[in-house]
Amino acid sequence: MSEQTERNGVRVGVAAYVLWGLLTVYWKQLSALDAVELIGWRMFTAAIVMAVVTTVRGTWPAIVAAFRSRSTVVRLIVAALLLSANWGSYVWAVINDRVIETALGYFIAPLGTMAIGALVLGERANRAQKVAFGCVAIAVVILTVGAGQPPWISIVLAATWSSYALSKRNMPLGAIDSLTGETFVLVLPAAMALIVLAGRSSSAVNTASATDWVLLLGTGLITAIPLMLFASAAKSIPFMLLGPLNLIVPVINFGLGWVMYNEPMPLNRLIGFAFVWLALLVVMTDRIRSHQRAARPQPPVNDESSTDTTGAGRIT
Repeated sequence: MSEQTERNGVRVGVAAYVLWGLLTVYWKQLSALDAVELIGWRMFTAAIVMAVVTTVRGTWPAIVAAFRSRSTVVRLIVAALLLSANWGSYVWAVINDRVIETALGYFIAPLGTMAIGALVLGERANRAQKVAFGCVAIAVVILTVGAGQPPWISIVLAATWSSYALSKRNMPLGAIDSLTGETFVLVLPAAMALIVLAGRSSSAVNTASATDWVLLLGTGLITAIPLMLFASAAKSIPFMLLGPLNLIVPVINFGLGWVMYNEPMPLNRLIGFAFVWLALLVVMTDRIRSHQRAARPQPPVNDESSTDTTGAGRIT
């Protein structure tokens, strides 16, 4: 991998994550509409966009083959349900002035992925990861005591995103084709939900302005574009570099919620976030050190058999 390729990959990755972070502003413009209806429009329009993308990429044979495999269809359904839960929780939180909670959820998500590795996949957690898990547990307790209830939105976001990552494990499709399959699984339920919801007096059909319609119909594009940028970046830069870039999203959400949308930041919430940030710092420091140890050249092994001139170390 050339230095120029890696540099371009970083730019593309940053663009993907910045766009994902700024989606909060996009959804805020639609806060007058119902969250369930917004998710329906996102699923429906995303399926249309992904159909166009699949046509341009010429990958329809892979999609058709995937839907002929029962096991792949089950995987796609599970992934689609988890993605729907994640999208729904995120959009609901944004339009209900709980942006900072989405930031907490996406700060916790990488640690949730590690927890799944340890608890589900049988991977062994090292000391740094155990410390990180303890920090997150302390954070959840502090936030629960301070708010009088657990940070459910944050927990759901982290759990669904981590589980979604697990559902993608061994998926016989690339990132873009997999999203296409997931949106195709969701398109019929989304269309049916939109038809049912259209009868309400508060539905988009009855209340949306021209600007709202432009934004609604654009939800498919805002879903597809960051993902395709991310897929490109994932092929161009090491995951050791791609992983930390993921934190751009919750950092943007945290800043938007606190500064732009004036969401409260009491001391207990700040302390809870501090423990989560400490957990991430511990894990990332451990990963960097592990990467440096792996990259360090190993000293040559003294092979006595190659220098034994007496013949004792040789087989003849």
